[in-house]
Amino acid sequence: MGGCVSTSSRSTSGSMGRREEVSPTCCDIGFCGQKRTKRTFSDHVIALHHLPSVPNRVFTNGKSRSSCIFTQQGRKGINQDAMIVWEDFMPEDVTFCGVFDGHGPHGHLVARKVRDALPLKLLSSMDSCQSRQNGSGQTCFKGSLKAADLEKDVSAEERLISLWREAFMKSYKAMDKELRSHPNLDCFCSGSTAVTIVKQGSNLFMGYIGDSRAVMGSKDNNDSMVAIQLTVDLKPDLPTERIKRCKGRVFALQDEPEVCRVWLPFDDAPGLAMARAFGDFCLKEYGVISMPEFSHRLLTEKDQFIVLASDGVWDVLSNEEVVEIVSSAPSRSSAARMLVDSAAREWKLKYPTSKMDDCAVVCFFLDGKMDSESDYEEQGFSSATIQSYHSGNAGESDDSCHRSEPSLQRNFTVRPSEECEGFGNGRPHPEEFEGNEDTVAGEDQNWLGLEGVTRVNSLIQLPRFSEERPNP
Repeated sequence: MGGCVSTSSRSTSGSMGRREEVSPTCCDIGFCGQKRTKRTFSDHVIALHHLPSVPNRVFTNGKSRSSCIFTQQGRKGINQDAMIVWEDFMPEDVTFCGVFDGHGPHGHLVARKVRDALPLKLLSSMDSCQSRQNGSGQTCFKGSLKAADLEKDVSAEERLISLWREAFMKSYKAMDKELRSHPNLDCFCSGSTAVTIVKQGSNLFMGYIGDSRAVMGSKDNNDSMVAIQLTVDLKPDLPTERIKRCKGRVFALQDEPEVCRVWLPFDDAPGLAMARAFGDFCLKEYGVISMPEFSHRLLTEKDQFIVLASDGVWDVLSNEEVVEIVSSAPSRSSAARMLVDSAAREWKLKYPTSKMDDCAVVCFFLDGKMDSESDYEEQGFSSATIQSYHSGNAGESDDSCHRSEPSLQRNFTVRPSEECEGFGNGRPHPEEFEGNEDTVAGEDQNWLGLEGVTRVNSLIQLPRFSEERPNP
């Protein structure tokens, strides 16, 4: 979710950006210095632009070898959440997972664009970083680099972390740059969060912006399941954020004192409830950035699974509740769906007069195991549906389906709808964009994120600028 408070926006579309040609690297070679005769890394990246046909890339409700993913539309209109699990992201046991929560009039298009383009940019950035290090005579790392190998050489571990940190920073920057210059996608008052992880052997690398969250289920010394929050909800009032230093204003509305928002210096808009996001270019010069927080963790045998989810889940469920639901699911392939169903029930119980937010969940099991297909079918998924997910022929089914410190338990960004009476009444919602990323309607229409209430945690209202500002 996300939110702003202001009015109109221009157009949208989500075609892929230009192909990024990069030089060969050990990512696609296997052994340093030994060239493969099959194809170069640039060939690999070009081929990946035919994303629907890429194997082991799942982005709609379903499962992979090691994960299950599920999203459900809320009660406000089009589903603005997107998600992805990409196994064999790089050779030798490398998996990419991500959840993206759009906000604003075209947030659904932004989230899908980021879902599709960011992994490719991360691949390209990693290749570029490795090529530069190899040129300077430093160690080349294979995807299968294990913890035992790293323990023998601390500097090797530090260089590997440095590689991924630089790759995450470069790819997020390139992603935001592409959104700014996109000819058909208006991101002036629309944007998206991102929580992304890469598992490479026993190493976990994380990059994230906004208030979507990653939590890990792990066993303690007593063999009891505990929740470990892996990311920080990047809210505007965090002392590490730069909103106020850049002349942006940060304050909460009177009727939601727990939700700090970002406002323009000259207008009570847009009211973005996060400090970092892709897009939202109306606020970029006032401190909202797309630079990700980056962290690394060495996984152990006690670590069981990782849950990535948009704040529609964290608004109503604590970290501990999420881990308990996933660990107690009757089958691993049903865990994501059970978690979304539990969040939906909690929305009805805790906020009965509010419109439920979109929810998107990725459950990634660290031992790489998943249920058999028969177990999967017992949960209501047919084998034909599974095949369609993996063949890439499934449509954007997420459109039709029925966030401070790591100790934070809930996002606390929701308020009952009776508190919002008078906001957004009669305002149209840009549902005409659903399923059509190449055309845009309602260019000059007003838009309020408070319509119906929730997505209150992202945007409230879009700013409207006149061509000439009156003299004081």
